[in-house]
Amino acid sequence: MDFWRTVLVLFRRWYVVLPAFLLALGGCAAVYASVPVVYVSTSVLVLTTPLTGATEYVEKPRPDLLTNPLLNFDRGLSTSAALIIQALGTPEMAAQLGAAPGGRTTYQVTNGSTNPELLTSGPFVFIMGESRDRDAAQAVVQRVAAQARVELQRRQEELKAPPQTYITVAEVVPPTTPETQGGSRVRAAAAALGLGVVTALASGYAAESFAHRKRHRPRPQAKKARAPEPVGA
Repeated sequence: MDFWRTVLVLFRRWYVVLPAFLLALGGCAAVYASVPVVYVSTSVLVLTTPLTGATEYVEKPRPDLLTNPLLNFDRGLSTSAALIIQALGTPEMAAQLGAAPGGRTTYQVTNGSTNPELLTSGPFVFIMGESRDRDAAQAVVQRVAAQARVELQRRQEELKAPPQTYITVAEVVPPTTPETQGGSRVRAAAAALGLGVVTALASGYAAESFAHRKRHRPRPQAKKARAPEPVGA
């Protein structure tokens, strides 16, 4: 019953609802056009151990075993990947790589999960670059991948790990061809369209309510003319 009553109101007040709906469509198109196009490029790195393992054997009268400290954990590669992800995710590092927060080009480094508690879930490093410029999106991914190798090398040198046990970085997925990310534009346009439709419905009901009050407004009664007083009274 309420549905058909709503349809009837919209049909009666089409001259209000239709222009409002057309304005909503125009606003939706304007919002869609105003949201900038964002290009996305991704890459996946994996940390690997050398073929000789994490320990170097030193020939002495008493053989010594030299182990890479980064591989001395139960999940050494996962821990090392988490360290690299944390190092590459700082604002200072982003500024150094030409992707300062709030700029036209940004990047994210994760292990494939958005949950910070799962940073040590695997030896993978996922890199995603976003930019309004197609080439910049891919370039920032390449810079981050190169910096990941530098950071890993530097940490192993600081820990004085045997060079033969150094962890290496392999490129599982090279920086992909940048593609447009249309989700944000579609969401913004959908939100604008939804708001416009609500406004059109509200306009129709407002016009119906105004007409109803005007139709049932009590008419003012005419004042009776006073009889002239007799002269000399």
